Amino acid sequence: MLLHIPQLLDAKTLAYCRERLSAAQWEDGKITSGSLSASIKRNQQLAKDSPVAKELGAIVLQALNANEMFFSAALPSYVMPPQFNRYENSMDLGNHIDNAVQGILGTQERIRADVSATLFFAEPEEYEGGELMIEDTYGVHEVKLAAGDLILYPSTSLHRVEPVTRGVRLASFFWVQSMVRDVGERAVLFDLDTSIRQIRQQAQSHDIATQLTGTYHNLLRRWADV
Repeated sequence: MLLHIPQLLDAKTLAYCRERLSAAQWEDGKITSGSLSASIKRNQQLAKDSPVAKELGAIVLQALNANEMFFSAALPSYVMPPQFNRYENSMDLGNHIDNAVQGILGTQERIRADVSATLFFAEPEEYEGGELMIEDTYGVHEVKLAAGDLILYPSTSLHRVEPVTRGVRLASFFWVQSMVRDVGERAVLFDLDTSIRQIRQQAQSHDIATQLTGTYHNLLRRWADV
């Protein structure tokens, strides 16, 4: 399931993050890559332990915690600290699938990557190219969102970033371990939760909403791993 979450960051927060990213010290993205991914990775990243990455990562996590759509879709048990990357001058990222298990910097803890996420910090008109191309059973999806918008997609997806031929593409990326590891089960729960919200907003039958809420939680109880 691909899900576009608009305006994860409000205008004031977005402007502050963009200012901090524009003045940040960037390093070659290959430094954080394994031998295989280094051969297809041509970008820049903030060091994971840099003050800017830690500060902005905390801002992104706070926004995620306050976003009902993100929780409904990802059902997170753990969200990896967000990382930040930069593309310009024909930089790109070749086709790959994200590692199934991700280590957490400074610890021996590891998580399973169920959901991948990209948060855009540059407006689409500020750069050419740089589309996030995600493949699934329905074909190839081209993603290039407004600054402050987030895309969620299964970590099992083959994906790439097209070369940036003008301007600068700025983004954050991270992974989520979900309480429900199966993408199909997460999709069913998200659709059901969305329908319940719509029924409540339209002030329709309280009994129907209550029954569907019970069904939702019984499915979650069956599928969740907590």
